[in-house]
Amino acid sequence: MEPIMNQIWPRVFQRIHRASVLSRRNHSGCAAEHATVPASTSSRPIRPTLLVSRLYQPANLRDVGPDNRLQGEVTCKSQRLMQQAGLIHPSNPGCYYYLPATVRSMEKLGRIIDQEMQGIGGQKLDMPSLCSADLWKTSDRWNLMGKELLRLKDRHGADYCLAPTHEEAVTTLVSHQTTLSYRQLPLLLYQITRKFRDEPKPKFGLLRGREFYMKDMYSFDVSEEAAYETYESVCEAYTRLFTRLGLRCVQVQADTGNIGGKLSHEFQLPAEIGEDRLLICGSCSFSANIETLSSDQTECPQCKSGTLTESKGIEVGHTFYLGKKYSHIFNAAFSNAQNKPCIAEMGCYGLGVTRILAAAIEVLSTEDSIRWPGLLAPYQVCVLPPKKGSKVDEAGALAEELVHTLGETLPRLRGEVVLDNRTQMTIGKRLKDASRLGYPYVIVVGQGAVEETPKYEVICQQTGETMFLSKDGLWDLMGRVETV
Repeated sequence: MEPIMNQIWPRVFQRIHRASVLSRRNHSGCAAEHATVPASTSSRPIRPTLLVSRLYQPANLRDVGPDNRLQGEVTCKSQRLMQQAGLIHPSNPGCYYYLPATVRSMEKLGRIIDQEMQGIGGQKLDMPSLCSADLWKTSDRWNLMGKELLRLKDRHGADYCLAPTHEEAVTTLVSHQTTLSYRQLPLLLYQITRKFRDEPKPKFGLLRGREFYMKDMYSFDVSEEAAYETYESVCEAYTRLFTRLGLRCVQVQADTGNIGGKLSHEFQLPAEIGEDRLLICGSCSFSANIETLSSDQTECPQCKSGTLTESKGIEVGHTFYLGKKYSHIFNAAFSNAQNKPCIAEMGCYGLGVTRILAAAIEVLSTEDSIRWPGLLAPYQVCVLPPKKGSKVDEAGALAEELVHTLGETLPRLRGEVVLDNRTQMTIGKRLKDASRLGYPYVIVVGQGAVEETPKYEVICQQTGETMFLSKDGLWDLMGRVETV
């Protein structure tokens, strides 16, 4: 036993020492690596650097050739670009792995959604994805939803579904609050969660899948008039959100479908790949999904003088005024000013989180390179040091120092700047990779950076503009970068 322990203990001590070193690292949810420092300087604080070589975007996952059996048919630009960039990887038909860079973008979009929804009084909650069939049978949607509803049985034989939407669940929740007062309304409850829909033919990557992320909000109001006011406030919040993202979004009249209700609008990003056909008036603000009008209608029903023109769109949001459809069934009531029970007026409002990401890439990107809405880029800045062994090899240390200084002096960029330390590759190859991944800003630290008056080459990828800036000019530009 003793000889064995003599072999084991040195390994244990080595692991303890290693764990002690690792515990001092600042992980912050991202991959990090530390530059090697001489022993004489080991007492200096070690500052973590976000390194491209450590980001989990494996090149072997980027294969989108015809022999890749997992992916199926690559049918649109956003799907191809996201797979080539290592942002998503196919799992099952209509289901994907979201890799770390994509999760960062989703979290940023989630923060913007939180700001807009909470800005109009929304309160965030989380509801179960596994829903009892009894709720759906009570609303008569168990059969109405048809094969799109993913159904299963538990070990006791009870029927459940994986929810594509949560009208039944949220209304049941509110109905259990027997002390709800009119003074507490409007009540706006929302979540950002995974949804499920058994699509007959998933396609277009994240644009039409079987498993996806959605923001769904549900409102409860004292009257029809108040419910319409809430409806308008949510629509305005959606418009602000897409404006912040720099996306042209059209609000169109839509059919209520199997959600039901009295009024419905879709928020559409115009795109040729879109599956929805839209009719838009050239003379006034009228626009509608073609399913709400006659397919051969050309005269605007609103201004009577404008001509309707057809275009295609990607649906990224949908709003419904439900009235009392669900609140009556599940008895979601409140006490009015006379202390009498009244049934609440409801609305529901969806945003396709993963669909917004893919749709934005679809409409903003080139055929070869991703272009993100600025606020949603996984990282804002990529710094490129020179190739190892080049004449300006000393600029490598300046590049790493630049990464640290940007994060320390500009708090908004903390965790947003990465160093492409793959110095075995040429600057040209790394620039091509940076363009494919869509960093809004790429800073090349080369010959100009080691001159007496340093100059930095900065490429703004959204505009294609290249600038040569002094340190002050660089700091001024970086100080204006917006983050969320």
